[in-house]
Amino acid sequence: MPRSILIIDDEEAIAWALRRAFEKAGYAVLVAATAEDGLKKAAAGKPDAVFLDVRLPGMDGLTALGKLRAALPAAAVVVMTAHGNLATAVKAVEGGAFDYLAKPFDLQQALDTAARATAATPDRWSTDAAVSARVDDEILGKSGAVQVVFKRIALVAPTEACVLITGESGTGKELVARAVHAHSARRDKPFLPVHVAALNPNLVESELFGHVRGSFTGADRNRDGLLTLATGGTVFLDEIADIPLPVQAKLLRVLERQEVMPVGGAVSQPVNVRIVSATHVDLAAAVAAGGFRHDLFFRLNVYPIHVPALRDRTDDIPLLAAAFLHRFAPTATLSSELRDVLVKRLWPGNVRELRNALEHAAINGRGGVILPEHLPDPTPNVGPQPIREQLARTIREWVAERKTAAGKQEPSELYQGLLDEIEPALVGEVLRQLDGNRLAAGRWLGLARATV
Repeated sequence: MPRSILIIDDEEAIAWALRRAFEKAGYAVLVAATAEDGLKKAAAGKPDAVFLDVRLPGMDGLTALGKLRAALPAAAVVVMTAHGNLATAVKAVEGGAFDYLAKPFDLQQALDTAARATAATPDRWSTDAAVSARVDDEILGKSGAVQVVFKRIALVAPTEACVLITGESGTGKELVARAVHAHSARRDKPFLPVHVAALNPNLVESELFGHVRGSFTGADRNRDGLLTLATGGTVFLDEIADIPLPVQAKLLRVLERQEVMPVGGAVSQPVNVRIVSATHVDLAAAVAAGGFRHDLFFRLNVYPIHVPALRDRTDDIPLLAAAFLHRFAPTATLSSELRDVLVKRLWPGNVRELRNALEHAAINGRGGVILPEHLPDPTPNVGPQPIREQLARTIREWVAERKTAAGKQEPSELYQGLLDEIEPALVGEVLRQLDGNRLAAGRWLGLARATV
């Protein structure tokens, strides 16, 4: 007998596409446009999995989630939403959702999820962990990249797993760490952020693990370290790559045995902390270069969360800008011209730079309509820009020019047009590098000599 799936979604196009894809994959499919109808069909059909939209007419999806889990404890419920935020992701996980899909998603992703959902057993995915309903309002975004972050926070927060947060400076790594803590069982205990790079290199060990009286010059009394002070809570180690190698071994002991050895001490002290760390550098490369212990890296990297750069979530810029402006000047409004400028502008400092720019603009705009001229000058590039980013910027500008030139019409044949622009420059540069040797140029380019 084929596995069965119930789709509850009031968007006809999405329900039709999912039904067609699932049926082609061999599933028996039921469809409902409301939660109420879906509950009736679930009771009658006993599906193996349910794909449930959050925004529905009448009863909302999150309310229906609880009723479905009670009525069909063996069915995996996949929550779908085009309006996801951290609160939605957390409530979905708290309610026992098997997975969380942010619209738009491709059909292959839905099929992969369906395969896992219909093969799952309840004890593999249900959860009784208490998850806080509080939301960190500063983690804002509707883009697919941010939805992934929300989902990963919601999944890992109720656990005790170590989390390694990666991303460029200014993307909001500490906000993610705070959200993990806020939605964990440790939420009422200390959250202690430690910027490793800001610690005195000679005193890092003492700062983290504490010391006993007389262990070094100036140690006139016993002193608890930061890991002891945060007992019961979460320690956030920002820029973990800067921790000295000798101290890394002691940190590994904390993770493995939940105990610290103060500097100059002879007896270990028990601690109970969760470690969340962050870095803007490639920690795996640091391991390969010998600057970071591989065993500590693997222990910290139990559950990675990557925070996307602002250039990878440009759809979120208007939302972020409006939120920042409301904070700095509640009566001010963003002009449409400014929104366009903000989306097209490069933000090497990411969300932090955008926030500072809106604060600057709010001061200049004096509570009225905020215009492009109220922004500060663009941040100059610090050091050489990676070639991939240079190319991406050039392509963005090229597409924008074609869109403007097309006017009210849609631009066409962009792919071939870009090839026509790039191909002569690429072939010409390779030939220049090889002093006109077309045979060698063909090998470099992966083309036949005659084609070159």
